[in-house]
Amino acid sequence: MYQEKRTPANKQRPRGQTIHEKKSVSGKPLTGARVLELLLDPCLVLFTLYISAFIYAAEFGSHYLTLSIIAFLTSYIVFKEMSVCRSWQTGGIKAQARDTIIAWLLVLVGLIFLAYFTKTSHLFSRNVMLTWAVITPLVLMFGHWFTRTYIFKIFYSERTSRKAIIVGTNEGGIRLAHEFATDVRVNTVLHGFFDDRKTIDWDQKQNKPYLGKLSEVAEYVKEHGIGVIYITLPMMQEQRILDLLDDLRDTTASIYFSPDLFLYDLIQGRIDDVNGLPVVAVCETPFYGINAFLKRISDIVASFSILILISPVLIGLALAVKLTSPGPVIFCQRRYGLEGEEFTVYKFRSMTVCDDGVFVKQASENDARVTKIGVYLRRYSLDELPQFINVLQGRMSIVGPRPHAVAHNEEYRKLIKGYMVRHKVRPGITGWAQVNGCRGETAEVDAMAARIDYDLDYLRNWSLWFDTKIIVKTVWVVLIAKNVY
Repeated sequence: MYQEKRTPANKQRPRGQTIHEKKSVSGKPLTGARVLELLLDPCLVLFTLYISAFIYAAEFGSHYLTLSIIAFLTSYIVFKEMSVCRSWQTGGIKAQARDTIIAWLLVLVGLIFLAYFTKTSHLFSRNVMLTWAVITPLVLMFGHWFTRTYIFKIFYSERTSRKAIIVGTNEGGIRLAHEFATDVRVNTVLHGFFDDRKTIDWDQKQNKPYLGKLSEVAEYVKEHGIGVIYITLPMMQEQRILDLLDDLRDTTASIYFSPDLFLYDLIQGRIDDVNGLPVVAVCETPFYGINAFLKRISDIVASFSILILISPVLIGLALAVKLTSPGPVIFCQRRYGLEGEEFTVYKFRSMTVCDDGVFVKQASENDARVTKIGVYLRRYSLDELPQFINVLQGRMSIVGPRPHAVAHNEEYRKLIKGYMVRHKVRPGITGWAQVNGCRGETAEVDAMAARIDYDLDYLRNWSLWFDTKIIVKTVWVVLIAKNVY
């Protein structure tokens, strides 16, 4: 109902494409080039560590060996999460340099914290560590340039590329052709399209020829040595697809089916299996398997550390709330959390009322219910600090969709399509919607719909790097304090 009435970030956005970025339904196969991309950064990190130790003739004992293993694993995770290898292709050398430096700084910060907490920093030469820290990003950027300029030619060449055709002159086929044309790593030469009919605007949308009808596919494949066939016909055309597959039994071409289901706005869409039976995830949480473990561990470590660091601030704010207005220090309100389960969220009381019933009035500009100290608590989000206790309890996460009062949930779930999907993850203290300006009062349904769109975008594209990006942006958003009443 409200899918087309969103923020400017959504304007003219094709169905299935997200605000943040597009993601494939399943990961790319581990080809030689893909393996090289995944291992290039951690291997170069180890190389620069060895070179740094060699320059200063440092004894490469067990402590350096342990550092090597930790640095390899940490850099593998960080550089993979940030997709540094793709930066060159999508943004050029500037984006490559920026993402490389940021990723390396994240690795260094992690290693420094680990050395501090384990009391092992004295085991390593400062000259070696400083040299390693400085030369690594330079070596990484040179390594990426050299690999893309020379090494990848071994993997991506006319000799090794696959000849392909697409069966289906529809939106799915056009998008697939676009991926072939824009991503060199696909290493596929598209000959053209087959279908029994063409769409009206076909000539304006494609730059590859229409080759013929479905009955002509098998003959064309044999004559031109086509190695891969992509079928993008609608699932309702089952008989046409079965007839085509029967015709192709006399060829050696690989066949892939990309049904129109994948044009649906998927949430963590992926291909899985149940005891060997293929299934497609249409709507799923990003936090399963190792992702769930990483998310929870990062929340526990971060929330525990932050609570210790800000404990004096918490005590000071509690006293300020108690001494400036009558009522409890902590405001407790029921919210919907993971899987739509109710939980109690903790906040410093910033208003003269503690609404938690069937009707909850949202705070508005110049709201008379906001206390004198509450104005500053809300403006700089200091009232949210007790929610780190919710994070430690496992009821919230540091980053995720902001939880709404139960009364608001019951109201908006009836008005906004996909509203409850945001509850497939733990709610957060901060979120993708909040750092994109969707804070404060949502007086109109469209305002809430825009917020939900960003929340769902977060579910589609979650990564540890995405969380880090949101946290950094949150600091800036809190400082400028716009749209907070």
